[in-house]
Amino acid sequence: MAAVTPVVPQYITVHLGRPNTPAPNVTVPFTDYIKNVASNEIYPGWPEAALRANILAQVTFALNRVYTEFYRSRGYDFDITNNTSIDQNYVYGGEVYDNISRIVDETFNNYIVRTGRVEPLYAQFCDGYTTYCNGLSQWGTVTLANRGYTPLQILRYYYGDDISIVYNADVGGNTESYSGTALRRGSFGDDVLTIKRELNRIAKNYPAIPTVNEYSGVYDLETENAVRVFQQVFNLDPDGVVGKATWYKIKQIYAGVKRLSEITGEGLALSEVEKRYTRRMQIGDRGVDVEALQYYLAFLGYFYPELPPIPITGYFGELTRDAVFTFQNNYGYPVTGVVDANVFYAIERAYQEAVSDLPPSYQTAIGEPYPGRFIIEGDRGESVRIIQRYLNVVAQGNSSIPQIAVDGIFGPRTKAAVIAFQRSLGFEQNGAVGPAEWAELVIRGNRL
Repeated sequence: MAAVTPVVPQYITVHLGRPNTPAPNVTVPFTDYIKNVASNEIYPGWPEAALRANILAQVTFALNRVYTEFYRSRGYDFDITNNTSIDQNYVYGGEVYDNISRIVDETFNNYIVRTGRVEPLYAQFCDGYTTYCNGLSQWGTVTLANRGYTPLQILRYYYGDDISIVYNADVGGNTESYSGTALRRGSFGDDVLTIKRELNRIAKNYPAIPTVNEYSGVYDLETENAVRVFQQVFNLDPDGVVGKATWYKIKQIYAGVKRLSEITGEGLALSEVEKRYTRRMQIGDRGVDVEALQYYLAFLGYFYPELPPIPITGYFGELTRDAVFTFQNNYGYPVTGVVDANVFYAIERAYQEAVSDLPPSYQTAIGEPYPGRFIIEGDRGESVRIIQRYLNVVAQGNSSIPQIAVDGIFGPRTKAAVIAFQRSLGFEQNGAVGPAEWAELVIRGNRL
């Protein structure tokens, strides 16, 4: 999904026709869209409780389309249509009523969920006069409001007692979930973890697709194989790489098997969308993420003298904060000294660009540069030889790490040695060498 929990978009793009027919798209503020829909779907003279229940359903329906990327995962360049048989009645340039406008301004970032679920409910509704459905009856809400029902009681009457309302959700940009960078063997992070989770759920309905280990956020051989099979099943180029087409096909099929766009769908638990690796780093923090950050900044410091030199300690102290200040200032980010996902990825990209410009024999004062991707089982080449050499040096002082052949082939024995090294450091034991492991190997190996 585009975020762990839904973010109300500032803008929404509406296709003025059926999805597969030529028609213009209009991008309008989300609040204006809801005001327009409500003014064309319901009557301003209805009781306020009925108006509020209907508007909550309309907001939630639209957010379900945005959050599940219902149309964008199918290759369309819009979020929703104005076709009333499948979406909501948006009339471009249509009149908006004052009392409806007021209610929308008060409630546009509230939405309905099923208890224990994350995604906005597929809040299906119909007029209850000429058309009927399993969801909310618009005219029926008037009857219930006149009986004294509150908006929540009205919604529970139609959608069930297990619904609740999320109030004051964050408002932000409506960004696509695809980051723009393809995932492939050696990639790492929450996007990889998301793909693994979604493939495993899809595999329950499509058992030809092998399940993968969700323990790690490393894109390994197992993940590559599962992606290839998925691509074969759904007629995509079976290259084992999750580019934009594969990313959104996975999203589409995942939403389908989870029935996220059905009123009684399986839904998403928080554990299914939580992020494990993306977190904010700031002064006082410790850990592997901090060590990787320091490694990148220390390396960049040899090429950009404005970056102050910092030690690689795994502790985010004042020296690290000052280096972050400098990077943020030079690269146009708010100078906060706090590293969020966007700043970390920018630092990582700057590092990768610096490495790509180095001559093959170059070595900095902190050792051979990290190659810019996780090195995993199945890899071959000089980076693997470097890992093997340093593992053997470190193993001389640590009997728990086995000696291995320096052959440039990342096989099971090298993976076992990496896992033993990670265990000795208290790192995630995934058998892959990322920037933190690389930094530790080089620093420890050069000390011995």
